Amino acid sequence: MIARTPEPPYYAVIFTSLRSETEQDYAATAERMLELAQNQPGFLGVESARGADGQGITVSYWASEEAIRAWRVQAEHRVAQQRGREEWYRAFRTRVAFVGREYGQA
Repeated sequence: MIARTPEPPYYAVIFTSLRSETEQDYAATAERMLELAQNQPGFLGVESARGADGQGITVSYWASEEAIRAWRVQAEHRVAQQRGREEWYRAFRTRVAFVGREYGQA
């Protein structure tokens, strides 16, 4: 699904990952993180895809860098981040980008 974002400017957090073989609690935690993010001030939307090879990309959209920082340190999110580093991901990279313009077709 394509996120419905407001007119720019806003920010995008791009999380690219390679999953490990561990599945324990991953799906439930991912669902919980989405629920929490959607209730976080400044959250604008999310898009996510994962290939059969375990590579995934999730892009979350935020109103400000302050909103991103607040999400980064949210207590349950911190626990999920730690589990990701220790259990769920072989590799990952997070990038933060400023969105100055957008275009497309509905």
